[in-house]
Amino acid sequence: MAIDPDKLLSMPPIVTRQTLTKRDTILYALGVGASELDFLFEERLKALPTMAVTLGYPGFIWRDPALGANWQKVLHGEQSTILHAALPVEGEITGSTRIEALFDKGADKGALALVAREIHDGAGTHLATSRAVTFLRGDGGFGGSSEGAPVPHPVPDRAPDSVVTLTTAANQAQIYRLSGDLNPLHIDSDVATGAGFDGPILHGLATYGVIGRALLAARCGNDPARLKRIDGRFSSPVYPGETIETSIWDEEGGKLAFRARVVERDKIVFTNGYAETA
Repeated sequence: MAIDPDKLLSMPPIVTRQTLTKRDTILYALGVGASELDFLFEERLKALPTMAVTLGYPGFIWRDPALGANWQKVLHGEQSTILHAALPVEGEITGSTRIEALFDKGADKGALALVAREIHDGAGTHLATSRAVTFLRGDGGFGGSSEGAPVPHPVPDRAPDSVVTLTTAANQAQIYRLSGDLNPLHIDSDVATGAGFDGPILHGLATYGVIGRALLAARCGNDPARLKRIDGRFSSPVYPGETIETSIWDEEGGKLAFRARVVERDKIVFTNGYAETA
């Protein structure tokens, strides 16, 4: 069974309702390695901005046979999150998810799916917009166009203005998956090796959350309200326990470019990063 682009693009939005608790907010922070009490202690709790990627999350939709995708070969390619309001630490959340576009790279190169989710609280406040580019490695050649895919933000050709190094825990993926992404690729060795990896890999969005912490500490004084947007491209997986080094370049008007690498393997794992701060 192959993906049917007309079917996927005409699907009604997937509406997901969630009751967010302080426990969920703390669990997310632990899943991306936070140790600051502002993100872990319920009496002074604040939500990390990157937690938006878990809110109103419909689950790993590509495992649904009705979508026709080869889910074992699905990878998170890019992520953009725009914060429209401060995230709550608890309350009612609604996410509305739809497939906005499909790009065909060819039968031997796979396909890209642009998946957007609009996130609102119980009062109807628009909290965030999440857009993910999903790499469907086994689903190219359906006859679509490769034109119009998102253009990555350039990385400056000079030394970074700041470098932040954060180490992930050996059980980081096991914790992060409890925030909603239960793809077995991140916990089952057989699934991971079957997909071509040495073992379970860290969720791309966990890596994204670690990088978000680096930006928050380096440019926002750990004030979540000051990080307004964070975009970028996943270029290689991280294995739990590895060290993520985030290089940051300052641009005009509180904008940032950034890139991250795994120190132990000297491997770029996230690139073409773009962030906006207040």
